[in-house]
Amino acid sequence: MNTTTKFAGFTLGLAAVFGIAIGAGALLGPEPATPETHDANAHGAPAPGADLPGGLMVTESGYTLRLDSPQAPAAANTPVRFRILDSAGRPVTRYTRAHDKDLHLIVVRRDMAAFQHVHPVLDGTGTWSVPLDLSRAGDYRVFADFTPEGGANLTLGSDLRVAGNYDARPLPAPAGTATVGDYSVTLNGTITPGAASKVTLAVARNGQPVTDLQPYLGAYGHLVALRAADLAYLHVHPEGAPGDGVTPAGPGITFFVNAPSAGDYRLFLDFQHEGVVRTAEFTVSVGQSTDPAPAPNPEPAAPGHGH
Repeated sequence: MNTTTKFAGFTLGLAAVFGIAIGAGALLGPEPATPETHDANAHGAPAPGADLPGGLMVTESGYTLRLDSPQAPAAANTPVRFRILDSAGRPVTRYTRAHDKDLHLIVVRRDMAAFQHVHPVLDGTGTWSVPLDLSRAGDYRVFADFTPEGGANLTLGSDLRVAGNYDARPLPAPAGTATVGDYSVTLNGTITPGAASKVTLAVARNGQPVTDLQPYLGAYGHLVALRAADLAYLHVHPEGAPGDGVTPAGPGITFFVNAPSAGDYRLFLDFQHEGVVRTAEFTVSVGQSTDPAPAPNPEPAAPGHGH
């Protein structure tokens, strides 16, 4: 599930990778489309030379995410409606399905709390609708991960403000294990910026490895990663696929990650067991690259091109 693959994309065996680059902050209103191009088969990975990660733009490549309202009441079952508009302002009604859905909606409060991964319903006018748990007030980021028919995969982001007292939480400290009810998920591997990093998330229940994970949206696990500094977004998927005769149904779910920048990231792993989808949450601190710095350019910068 963006998802722009939303650390840089890999193919064949590297099911998806981080596509987060240092870029602009979140925008609230529609902006002109950027000249970036995208690989429609990369699930949101930036095409070579693309500068912006996924989810930071409300408008990209001629498409705009338009919430019916940028504000919502604090409630446990709040209906939220939105549209994807094309460059002429018309609602998009035809999509290319990816991972069993036409559109994936990720919603998270800006302090990385209250994460939700849901699948809205599309009506005949091009309006998507879904109930969200907005019982905790604060500023939320809404990410729409989709592929318009005949187009490339995109992840657009917009802000949603929920009225009430904002109980902002600090980012949880990095930890190698997350607990979800009777389940524990252990993160194995180190993410190094600028290099493909193998990461395995191993699922156990009451201390026993889980070897019968169930497919969820066509995979044994789905990973969303957000960069803490700016909520840059990516949606990665594991190596292999259910039913391919090679990929085991647990306990480990393997991802290959290429993080282009150091910093803190929040990872959200969705997995399904015994008919219930659960989410394990991690904070990962990606360190500085050990690669030597490039030699300084002995020539002075041309006027007007300094940074």
